[in-house]
Amino acid sequence: MFRCLRGAGDLGVVLATSTVPTVVFVLVGGVLADRVSRSRLLFLGNLLAAVAQGVLAATVATGYATTTSIAVCGFLSGTAVAFTVPATRGAVAQIVPAEQLQQANALLRLPSNAVKVLGPAIGGVVVAASGPAWALAWDALTFAVAALLLLGLRLDAPVTVSSALGDLREGWTAFRSRTWLWTYTVAGTVLVAAWLAGFQLLGPVVVAQEYAGARDWGLVQGAFAAGLLAGTVVCLRWRPYRLLTVAVVGGAPLAAPLLALGWGLPLPWVLLATLLAGIALDVAIVTWTTAFQQHVPQGELGRMSAFNDVGERVATPLGYLLTGLAVGAWGNRTVLVACAGLIVAAVVLNLCVGDVYRVNAARD
Repeated sequence: MFRCLRGAGDLGVVLATSTVPTVVFVLVGGVLADRVSRSRLLFLGNLLAAVAQGVLAATVATGYATTTSIAVCGFLSGTAVAFTVPATRGAVAQIVPAEQLQQANALLRLPSNAVKVLGPAIGGVVVAASGPAWALAWDALTFAVAALLLLGLRLDAPVTVSSALGDLREGWTAFRSRTWLWTYTVAGTVLVAAWLAGFQLLGPVVVAQEYAGARDWGLVQGAFAAGLLAGTVVCLRWRPYRLLTVAVVGGAPLAAPLLALGWGLPLPWVLLATLLAGIALDVAIVTWTTAFQQHVPQGELGRMSAFNDVGERVATPLGYLLTGLAVGAWGNRTVLVACAGLIVAAVVLNLCVGDVYRVNAARD
């Protein structure tokens, strides 16, 4: 599909148009998730994603794909994500008893993490055998099937009497009133930006320059995906009581692969550090999601999820920009170590918040 684009500039436009809606519209999705049936939102979100991928597959297959058409489809896909993520968190909490939420969240992540391990190989075979259009068509079909399955899920709409804008204001007040929630989000603003800048932006650059290039970066990505899958399995077996504490501490190992690359360690050590980071990250995601669902009222889950998502993503573009400037001044390795330091600092400061230790698991 890259043949349809005219270089890095076009690729940047496509990536931006698919990312911006997930930030801009997630607040709208959060408000709707607390006003209308979450099952209907999930159905519509998957249907929109199916349409976007189907149109993209058709344009690629017929040779009519352009930067504009790809960007529009990416925008629609990003919009679908913005509307489904808050609804998903709320729907799970609406269906599953509180004491079983951790296992439910882990089970939800199990297939997606398995796909991250197997998907690149399978996708590569499909693209090589039949071309990208068929791979995109298959993706569209999976969204369509998900939408059809969601037709059988009927969840009652939350009860609300205020306007949508009033709901948003009330949600912001509720968000600020929960110290454990907004401090975790602020820490996540720094941690996510530092992690993405270090691993996703600088990681492949450093591996290309100082290791064996694409082959070794593929191994690093594979180790991370395997770690995510292993972390899911851990969460199916281990049920920690101090959910939020585990979630916060789980962010610290993300510094390990950045330090390994920044210090120029041999590839096996980089792979081990990345594997451990993947395990810790998935444990952190599952325990955080569970704590969030157990300690936020049903009628506020959509809006609280949206504020958290916006907070954690808002600094990422700035992080990419500052990283590019910093690399020019101090070099890749120094910036990688600095990103690792920011991750550790965010975790340590978050652990200084007393409310972190009061957000614990519901028991049978």
